[in-house]
Amino acid sequence: MNSIRYVWTPPEPASVAVQGSDERLPVQRLFFVGRNYHAHAVEMGRPVDAQRDRPFYFTKSHSALLASGSSVPYPPATSNYHYEMELVVALRSGGADIAAEAAHQHIYGYGCGLDMTRRDLQFAARDQGKPWDTAKDCENSAVISPIVPMPGHVIERGRIELRVDAQQRQDSDMSNMIWGVRDLIADLSRMYHLRAGDLIYTGTPEGVGPVQAGQRLDGSIEGVGPISLQLLAAGA
Repeated sequence: MNSIRYVWTPPEPASVAVQGSDERLPVQRLFFVGRNYHAHAVEMGRPVDAQRDRPFYFTKSHSALLASGSSVPYPPATSNYHYEMELVVALRSGGADIAAEAAHQHIYGYGCGLDMTRRDLQFAARDQGKPWDTAKDCENSAVISPIVPMPGHVIERGRIELRVDAQQRQDSDMSNMIWGVRDLIADLSRMYHLRAGDLIYTGTPEGVGPVQAGQRLDGSIEGVGPISLQLLAAGA
């Protein structure tokens, strides 16, 4: 059998640590849900009508993935870098047109996530009707804790919170999500053929805001665990 020859050595496959195991979870795609908590949608000036609207999504590339506990430089091209604390669902299987009542069968486990956002770039793109890619899909902007295996388990409630330099910034309950875990898996599967290793960042509660170089972020989700991030000086 002929071996594949590359022009240069390809990067290691993207993966995430698994709690209590030396095995790692291979990552396929990173899906993010926008405005999935009413209070956050209101604070962003875009209220959601769950009877009329449906979830919307954006994606990030593997270069955005970053392990919890990391220290990284403040990103370039922004002066308004925001945190968004989120529950992350890791899939163990997938498919298309998954029924909501069967969605639990595809869950491997959960992690804590931070969707870091260059908010000034996002607002400028939004106001001009342009894509959000430079605001959302930047290096080190998809922070992830180790995945806690919970095959087939659906998280419907529990505290989700975030502190910046030990000061509380976000504090809510996952029961406040507009679309729950089952709904999101089912809805995504109508637009994508979901696969094992897909990660779904399920949206953030109210209280998002800016962070500066030198600040530390610490969050937690009840039953899942902690997450942390240290921001260094730009270019450090």
